[in-house]
Amino acid sequence: MSPSPHPNELGEFLKARRSELTPRAMGLPGGAGKRRVAGLRREEVAQLAAISTDYYTRLEQGRLPASAPVLEAVAQALHLDDDQRRYLFELAGKQTAKPRRRTRQKVQPQLRRVLDDLTATPAVVMGRRMDVLAWNALAAAMITDFEAVPEKHRNYVRILFTDPAMRTLYADWKSVGRTAVAQLRMEAATYPDDPRLTALVGELCVRDEDFRTWWAAHHVATLSVGTKTLNHPVVGELSLDWDTLTASTDPDQQLVVWTAEVGSPTHDGLRVLASWAAGHHRASSHR
Repeated sequence: MSPSPHPNELGEFLKARRSELTPRAMGLPGGAGKRRVAGLRREEVAQLAAISTDYYTRLEQGRLPASAPVLEAVAQALHLDDDQRRYLFELAGKQTAKPRRRTRQKVQPQLRRVLDDLTATPAVVMGRRMDVLAWNALAAAMITDFEAVPEKHRNYVRILFTDPAMRTLYADWKSVGRTAVAQLRMEAATYPDDPRLTALVGELCVRDEDFRTWWAAHHVATLSVGTKTLNHPVVGELSLDWDTLTASTDPDQQLVVWTAEVGSPTHDGLRVLASWAAGHHRASSHR
């Protein structure tokens, strides 16, 4: 196995999580005098997890593999949510994971047909690393012309941080960006030996200060559901609910759809945008 660019990712994650907690919130005495560390000390985490301070210290320093019961105790001590707990367990198994040779993903035919049938609903198919594998016409009209993006750069997070138009398209770009980084970090735990993902993270850390800061925060999230508000240059404000469906034929592919309540201004806006996109496509095809 090739060495990881972050050899003690588990330790960095644990330190980031304990720095967010306070003794008072955890029912511990605050102690006298000024504290030298933000959040909980190692010995306080060890006390909450009912393990020795030496054991926890060696775990955080990457000098000791942890059993599942110990990881569960630490997860409870740090009040990790489901995504963070899954991430912790993924990291703990990193050293035993065998790198797999992965072929370039192609959209599943069933998902391609679903996309083609969704004429009034924006939808994309995302794969590993949050690569955009396929999209329908309305998604391209709503977000960006994915066809114009070189295939090797056709990644949702990369587009979000490198295309200046994204910062005006999303009404709360910072929130969207933070969430995307947290989702990408979960991908990094699932595929620790993916050189393309490592290269993507390295590039964005160099190019964008926000990405670098949010990546260092070690927050994690899964691609599931949410709401986004867009300021679209053609149809104005769109407030959309988004959801993901995982392909049973390939769990690494997810269909992401954006919807709005029937009769709402956003639903009407999508209909207008679909009509605009169809007209724009016809005009382009006749040039």
